[in-house]
Amino acid sequence: MRGVIFDGKQVQVVDDLEIREPGPGEVLVRVSAAGLCHSDLSVVDGTIPFPIPVVLGHEGAGVIEAVGVGVTHVQPGDHVALSTLANCGACAECDRGRPTMCRKAIGMPQQPFARDGRPLYQFASNSAFAERTIVKAVQAVRIPPGMPLTSAALIGCGVLTGVGAVLNRARVDRGDSVLVIGTGGIGLNVIQGARIAGALTIVAVDANPEKEAVARQFGATHFLTSTEGARDVLPNGADHAFECVGRVELIRQAIDLLDRHGQAVLLGVPPATAEASFLVSSMYLDKSILGCRYGSSRPQRDIALYADLYRDGRLLLDELVTTTYPVEDFAKATQDAREGRVARAVLTF
Repeated sequence: MRGVIFDGKQVQVVDDLEIREPGPGEVLVRVSAAGLCHSDLSVVDGTIPFPIPVVLGHEGAGVIEAVGVGVTHVQPGDHVALSTLANCGACAECDRGRPTMCRKAIGMPQQPFARDGRPLYQFASNSAFAERTIVKAVQAVRIPPGMPLTSAALIGCGVLTGVGAVLNRARVDRGDSVLVIGTGGIGLNVIQGARIAGALTIVAVDANPEKEAVARQFGATHFLTSTEGARDVLPNGADHAFECVGRVELIRQAIDLLDRHGQAVLLGVPPATAEASFLVSSMYLDKSILGCRYGSSRPQRDIALYADLYRDGRLLLDELVTTTYPVEDFAKATQDAREGRVARAVLTF
């Protein structure tokens, strides 16, 4: 079968991947579409260290082909969106409703794939850049069969992270002010999360002026090409500032632009050893700096919720999918994503 692998030196689209049968508590999914997220590119450029060789991809949707022993909530033929969160469901954090904090959800990559007899790692417990993948049953969430799978694929990372950061982590309230630095796939979902939450002022910041139209379409009330004009719009600062790029100087700007009791939410991923600074004295007005993993989401609940919001026209997904690429065009999809020519590149099989 076809898939996209990274061997530590180069990315290849191959057609001779093999995959095992699903074990207990697992499902085999025929992937129809997968979003190309910057986290995938970060594995390739070394920003996110990961063992190799690895099958890339972590934002996908498809159809259940087979289920392992003990799986009852999905069955063959179901359309599903996939989460990257392979939480165990039984530890103290999962029991508290915090599956993103499950200690078994990261750091223990499996090897369900093989090529020429050599095992390959699975990225983010998902590997959606393959015609078929195996995930834990908890990662597969049923969606309405009429929902386009190219749009549903984006829920599993970009939407869960961006919208989830607003609703679950920051808990933006009606009338709040929101500053969003970076309007890529994550930033646009932060913007529409703020709109859904009822934020009054949503200021989008992106160095590319061509992104203004789509930022406003998703809910931005103002658009700036740098943070320099943010105080003109928000003289007292923002209630919530989201850094969606992953650059330490932008993290500092997000913190500096907070109002009293404001909170900066860090979503962009800088290199693992990066350090950021801030003025300590500026924090004593009850300001906060919040990390956020995967939108502090509960995928089984949140994916179903976002599918309903999409059905009701309140969550924009089709508008994110400006271009689809057959998996063989992975190189072009990567180039377009890196150069910001698409909101989200989506691979199809």
